[in-house]
Amino acid sequence: MAPPLMKIINCNVNGIRSAAAKGFFQWFSHQNADILCLQEIKAQAHQIPEEACPSGYHAHFSHAEKAGYAGVALYCRKKPLAVHEGFSSVDPTQDWRDIDTEGRYLQADFEGVSIISVYFPSGSSSPQRQARKMSFLERFLPFIQRLREQKRELIICGDMNIAHQRMDLCNWRSNRKNSGFLPEERAWFSGWLDAGFVDIYRRLHPRDIAYSWWSNRGQARAKNVGWRIDYLICTPGMAECASMASIHDRKERFSDHAPLLAQWETDL
Repeated sequence: MAPPLMKIINCNVNGIRSAAAKGFFQWFSHQNADILCLQEIKAQAHQIPEEACPSGYHAHFSHAEKAGYAGVALYCRKKPLAVHEGFSSVDPTQDWRDIDTEGRYLQADFEGVSIISVYFPSGSSSPQRQARKMSFLERFLPFIQRLREQKRELIICGDMNIAHQRMDLCNWRSNRKNSGFLPEERAWFSGWLDAGFVDIYRRLHPRDIAYSWWSNRGQARAKNVGWRIDYLICTPGMAECASMASIHDRKERFSDHAPLLAQWETDL
């Protein structure tokens, strides 16, 4: 008998309404996925289009207070035991107001495993935003470690806004002083993995050159001048049963990011 399978898709849609208009949810309907995690939905509750609520899924959204900005979504075929919106709902010991007002975290709990959709801040717009990004990173690692200490497996899906290694972006030399590839960001990411978390795509494809985001400038997507900043990170127990990870064909464009797909030999 074949083992049970769980399939997860993650994507920064750069506007859920825009992605829906470009056929994202028609594509998703053929993927037979158990979980869909989205980032940067850029919509309030009353602005979610009907086609972005596919039948057969429990849909959850976290919206930014600022209109047309950030926001995450999490779709589950199986009803979760609990859903947590915002970091503060999981960790009231830290001050997360600056992050939670931007709608950057959703967590769905199942028996023994939690699935997380998270959107890390970008620091590219200003030094102030970079400082906020670094503050977020300082808080995030102990947060996720405490969550792991609850003896739950974790699958963290998101746009992390960091290219970890040189192979994770095309023009690494010219980006060494740019947000997303700063030495301190990369060192932080290494520390996260050293703490026992696993980058599923890199575990299954240790030498592959593949990107998940491309600038809208200079025909970057056509020329494949990209960055790998979208990840599926999980605890070792889930890493052991991961059987597939891929980045969807960049030529089928739903946003400036490509969907990530992964499969585990387990079920929820």
